[in-house]
Amino acid sequence: MSDEPQTPILSRTRPSAPAPAAAPAGGRGTDPGPGTGEAGGRGTTGAWLGRLLVVGLVLAALNLRPAITSLGALLEEVRTGLHMSGSVAGVLTSVPPLCFAVFGVTAPRLARRFGPAAIVGAGMAAIAAGLLVRPFADGTAAFLAATALALMGIAVSNVLMPVIVKRYFPGRVGTMTGLYSMALALGTSLAAAATVPLTEALGGSWRAGIGIWAALALVAVLPWIPLLRDRDRTAGPFATGAPAPSPRLAASPEQGALPSGPALRIVRSRTAWALACYFGLQATGAYITMGWMPQIFRDAGVPAGTAGVLLAVTMVMGVPLAFVIPRLAGRMKQQGPIAVALGLSGLVGYAGLYAAPVAGAWLWALLLGVSNCAFPLALTMIGMRSRTGTGVVRLSAFAQSVGYLICIPGPILVGALYQHSGGWDVPLALMMGLLVPQMAVGVLAGRDRTIEDEAEVRD
Repeated sequence: MSDEPQTPILSRTRPSAPAPAAAPAGGRGTDPGPGTGEAGGRGTTGAWLGRLLVVGLVLAALNLRPAITSLGALLEEVRTGLHMSGSVAGVLTSVPPLCFAVFGVTAPRLARRFGPAAIVGAGMAAIAAGLLVRPFADGTAAFLAATALALMGIAVSNVLMPVIVKRYFPGRVGTMTGLYSMALALGTSLAAAATVPLTEALGGSWRAGIGIWAALALVAVLPWIPLLRDRDRTAGPFATGAPAPSPRLAASPEQGALPSGPALRIVRSRTAWALACYFGLQATGAYITMGWMPQIFRDAGVPAGTAGVLLAVTMVMGVPLAFVIPRLAGRMKQQGPIAVALGLSGLVGYAGLYAAPVAGAWLWALLLGVSNCAFPLALTMIGMRSRTGTGVVRLSAFAQSVGYLICIPGPILVGALYQHSGGWDVPLALMMGLLVPQMAVGVLAGRDRTIEDEAEVRD
């Protein structure tokens, strides 16, 4: 048994269902596991597919940011090569959250029809295709289209990763969320740090430098292929609201799909709105940090090379903490204290940048790295704030889509304040100010309740 609290799972028994088959001696009943139609208990096939799911989650998470951070590392070269204006390049930096908001809302519908595992696999294929096509773009429009294709795959996978965890690992939401959040942070920092050296090793062409990451996305498609044959069974509960089967739970004839029931009005849930606002505010801080922190240090007199290393330190902090924080959150009934602690870390970090950006540069980078771990906390709370698979997929889509819409103006506003004020005092004050409502909505989102407790139903 997991040492984390078991996530409540709803179930209902069909009156006409036959009695379940007797469990094998020493066994715990039949458990076909994902991707197999035969009763295998905790046998070889189910265990193998369970491990394959873990590999698939990790590889998918590794691919959720390289399309963005590899472009950031070579943005100047891309601008020059495509004769891109500065204003268009500025818009390009705001495209990721916009695409996440627009395409993320399609994930629930696609998951109901094809199953979440199939859509994540298709998302990896879209990322690979976009990254393969992007280096061959001859103009800005084609480059943006290829980028949007990759971001579409990232968007639907972003939404469905918590759903995959809730469905197949309902008793280990914190652990599995931490695992893929750690992989996501690793992929982010790896692409940021390795893109320029890889470009130089490949002859100095920016096209090769941003295209090489398509290989990682192609590898990430492979673990999801065996689950395609499970499409109908995987899709069923998301269409009906039934609980998600798991390799760790026994499957029996009583656990059939529920008849279609009333739909949640998620917009009536205060917890859903709190989660959306928390997700949006933490994403605002993360994109501001990724986009502007090196410039803050450079304007204070820190050498350009050191400023880049400081950003890498901030991003790398997310690798271990993205595993620890979700595990800790999964053991707590209220996640608000963690949200407050992360917000306070960010407040100290930004205040340090305001008062002594050079003297305490390494400490401020570390503290802002801790603050950025609000992202895995938000993902963990999404998995914990619903009792059913259908609730998680709707909550994930709602929180991330609304959250990324909230996030879009932040980096642009910081840039405008920096340009018009001539320094970083006003932008840093804004960054500190945004952390106050982030902590407040984090406390609301972390309360021990579910969206089913709050949302009204539609007749």
